[in-house]
Amino acid sequence: MSFRSFFFSALLIVIGATAALADTRLIMVEEEGCIWCARWNEEISHIYPKTDEGQAAPLHRIDIRAPRPEDMTFARGLFFTPTFVLMVDGTEVSRIEGYPGEDFFWGLLRQMLTTANIAISE
Repeated sequence: MSFRSFFFSALLIVIGATAALADTRLIMVEEEGCIWCARWNEEISHIYPKTDEGQAAPLHRIDIRAPRPEDMTFARGLFFTPTFVLMVDGTEVSRIEGYPGEDFFWGLLRQMLTTANIAISE
């Protein structure tokens, strides 16, 4: 194996390890009285922490009217509930605005995690 091949292989391992060690969270922006938030809570919230996605990106909830956490940087304003924001090391990498229903939610979330190179156990 050439030095160049070895270097790039080692670099890929380091990048993969760094992604695995990143602080990854799914932020749910919600508000009282939001019927779509209630639907998500009814259909997903009880199973989310038990899923591979929930293990890879634990859920953190914030109220849309509350001050934004200082350790989080959002790419743009938060105007709709629910909004699901994937945060890696406190920075937004993608989001889902609204709740598209259980079937679409899982596919969109998995796509967000895959795009962000977040490892999902299977």
